[in-house]
Amino acid sequence: MTDLDSPSLRTAGDSWLITESVGATALAVAASRAVETAGADPLIRDEFAAVLVSSAGAAWARLADPEIAWLDGDEHGRRLHRIGCDYQAVRTHFFDEYFAAATGPGVGIRQVVILAAGLDSRAYRLQWPAGTDIYEIDQPKVLEYKAEVLGSRGALPAAHRQPVAVDLRDDWPAALVDAGFDPTQPTAWLAEGLLAYLPSDAQDRLFEICTALSGPGSQIAVEAFNMRVTGNKQRWNRMRDRLGLDVNVEALTYHEPDRCDPAQWLVDHGWQVHTVDNHQEMGRLGRPVPHDMVDEAITTRLIRGVRP
Repeated sequence: MTDLDSPSLRTAGDSWLITESVGATALAVAASRAVETAGADPLIRDEFAAVLVSSAGAAWARLADPEIAWLDGDEHGRRLHRIGCDYQAVRTHFFDEYFAAATGPGVGIRQVVILAAGLDSRAYRLQWPAGTDIYEIDQPKVLEYKAEVLGSRGALPAAHRQPVAVDLRDDWPAALVDAGFDPTQPTAWLAEGLLAYLPSDAQDRLFEICTALSGPGSQIAVEAFNMRVTGNKQRWNRMRDRLGLDVNVEALTYHEPDRCDPAQWLVDHGWQVHTVDNHQEMGRLGRPVPHDMVDEAITTRLIRGVRP
């Protein structure tokens, strides 16, 4: 039996601390943002990433090392991990630009919802127009961790940030409305690093709800990725083995061959969609995947949609 055929560790109603299960993947992503921020010519700057990661413990702090010293002696592993960090930087850049355009002149959306926000620090690090409301949805313990760490450093959000502590498998629309969300207003939605952690039927329900709650002029940005990539699995295994981290991404995600294509679903339900392949975007931003590593690099599509 391969890892891809192994039963999922996920169960209905499961929850987690930031260092556990799906929560740990948020730390790994933030570590990649910390690596990028510390680089010579970063695509994005997230001055909060390093402290969010290091506060979880020494092993996680090592993962945020910009020199990737924890993989000394493993040149292939270093290259693979560097590609992974580059991808996270490109992905972050893509969605940062999405929010800048959606809330900027000519569009002017002032209602933002970040689904499964994890350790996303955009509410703190991006420049937001006055009057912007940012709703961050995630499990209570994840949001509590972020608020505690950033609060202890005196960090203040650059917009009105409203945490919504609810599991996306529960009645999150009601919790969102209770927090002040107005479904009649245009909204900028973000589903970044999320879909693979949802069963296919939950993914479709998520899109249905977002569409139903989207006033005219709303926008949505989605990352659709293929977890069936050997190199990506190897990268996570190296992280787990070298740093002593108990993270098995393959067992946290859902591998369903009949999963609906997110871009096509949005098109079929009235959204105007633009999609870019992540390797194309990485090349455009000066972070091309080396030819000899293409088959091992993560493959995704970065999607933006507008609802007329």
